[in-house]
Amino acid sequence: MEGWFSLCFIALGTPLALWLLKLAGAGGKNKPQKHQLPPGPWTLPIIGSLHHVVSLVPHRKITRLCRRYGPMMHLKLGEVDAVVISSAEAVAQVMKTNDLAFATRPGTPTQDIAGYGGRGIIFAPYGHHWRQMRKVCIVELLSSMQVRRMESIRPKEVGNLLADIATAAAAGGSINISEKMMELSNNVVSRAVFGGRFTQQDEYIRELEVVLTLLGGFCLVDLFPSSRLARWLSFGARRMKRSYSHMQCIIANVIEVRKAARAAGDGASSTHDEDLLDVLLRLQKDDSLAFPLTTESICAVLFDIFSGATDTTGTTLEWAMSELVRHPETMFKAQLEIRKLLGQDQTIIKNSNLGNLHYMRMVIKEVLRLHLPAPVIPRMARMDCKLMGYEMLKGATILINVFAVSRDPKYWKHPEAFLPERFENNNLDYNGTHFEFTPFGAGRRQCLGMLFGASTLEITLANLLYHFDWVLPGGASPESLDMSEKFGMTVGRSSDLQLIAIPRGCIKDM
Repeated sequence: MEGWFSLCFIALGTPLALWLLKLAGAGGKNKPQKHQLPPGPWTLPIIGSLHHVVSLVPHRKITRLCRRYGPMMHLKLGEVDAVVISSAEAVAQVMKTNDLAFATRPGTPTQDIAGYGGRGIIFAPYGHHWRQMRKVCIVELLSSMQVRRMESIRPKEVGNLLADIATAAAAGGSINISEKMMELSNNVVSRAVFGGRFTQQDEYIRELEVVLTLLGGFCLVDLFPSSRLARWLSFGARRMKRSYSHMQCIIANVIEVRKAARAAGDGASSTHDEDLLDVLLRLQKDDSLAFPLTTESICAVLFDIFSGATDTTGTTLEWAMSELVRHPETMFKAQLEIRKLLGQDQTIIKNSNLGNLHYMRMVIKEVLRLHLPAPVIPRMARMDCKLMGYEMLKGATILINVFAVSRDPKYWKHPEAFLPERFENNNLDYNGTHFEFTPFGAGRRQCLGMLFGASTLEITLANLLYHFDWVLPGGASPESLDMSEKFGMTVGRSSDLQLIAIPRGCIKDM
């Protein structure tokens, strides 16, 4: 992967940079700064601060630097100047006080590829087109009608998951929870978008994983966007283009098949029967839209839905099961609440049954605090403005280190410990109003699928804990579980989670 190539590049580039620094002379005059920058680690020619941050888990290295240099830190990432913020006060200034000024994304070459040239939502620049696409998502894709549709979709897919786990448990083998959680997330989203699995779904998901991994790494073309040499050396960008083209072909084919079915009268007969693709195709014919909803725009929105809903939900469920197995007393407490509240005769628990599961929701909040879907959130200044006393010029890249904020002892007692009880008797939530806890962001750029993802998390975790007891294979102790991370656009486990499921009660009758 290109992350390894970047490590090699920096290993080779650092001696060259030191040599150039020596040639420049220790007594040489520095170029005068046009404006004051926050403090940051020392830099080298060419690579800047990269030698401080490039690793397999860069969010942790950046967090250590933030602890040293303060809540506002300057990093020189190759050619790119970035300001990293790592306090709740600074986050509030970016996501609330100056939200409009920082409402756009820094456009990188790889993000331009993944974002279909800004036609979607996640990577699109702030402007009229982005506002239209956001409105489409809120009014149409996340409408009350679609929410009711999802209430029937999730139990079906969770039921399939429970049956698979029960079958594997009866055979006596361990279960790859990582694979099962990702498969569940993919199937829920596929049902929501297409009404079920679609042609070449597995190929699409494989290419999606490639793109998300590349987006989370250090691509040379993003670090040195003006360099033709970096563009030539950056096989990550070329690999992303191949994956992008393949994904676009797959979805374009699905769209054409659906259009033909709708034209023949075999599609959704009314808006009550529409899946998300039907909604988008209906809107494609809406002349009132300021910007036409092209096939490329639909592909971009579907990419955003799959990348935002499948990877983050599957990864969070994976971490939730990891933390619960590692802390059996917490798992027992959550199971006791669920089983006591719902009784002994439930088959598939639905979201409507979950209203009083307060402790389980505290568990989910604590998982999201320790294992944020995206540890660093990028923003870009749309205009000159002040931020924590520093002048941020138009075009400045801001990296919001929510990972550092969520583990800062200033806001959290015992921040590295897994303690769901910290959310007891308070209103601390991830809705974007508490800036020490923003796993889904806040402000105009807050994740639109937050409630969609949270509902899937709750129904899945409740069913897994209600129907099964869970232990590590081979009688391994909970403390021995490897919790090391794998960095990408989302941060997952470096190794798959394998567990033994012990069925209880009515699951045997399913």
